[in-house]
Amino acid sequence: MSNEFRAAIDESFLSARQALGAKSPKRAYPWLERAHILTQRMPLLHAYSHWLTFLAGWEERDYREMLGQAARIPAALLFSKIWVPLGNTGRARVSAFQPMPVSDELKQLLRDSQ
Repeated sequence: MSNEFRAAIDESFLSARQALGAKSPKRAYPWLERAHILTQRMPLLHAYSHWLTFLAGWEERDYREMLGQAARIPAALLFSKIWVPLGNTGRARVSAFQPMPVSDELKQLLRDSQ
């Protein structure tokens, strides 16, 4: 794993946690989506991205988000090494099986991670 890739993951999680700590889940979601895309192939970090997204849903009292994340946490632990839909943001309002476009920046980071 490159230093740049690890720094991008750390920045995403740190920024998401800071937004959650400030009771600003809407500010956390873009960072959580970024963290999710970057960690999809890493079971523990992938599950952690879903856990933090669950907490954002909790903060908003968004029961759909919480329920969706509750299902995705164990799935992330079980399936991250087998198959993931590239670019999927991990939110409950998106099918867990839907690949999505990836920004050029994230594509480069993902390429560098291999």
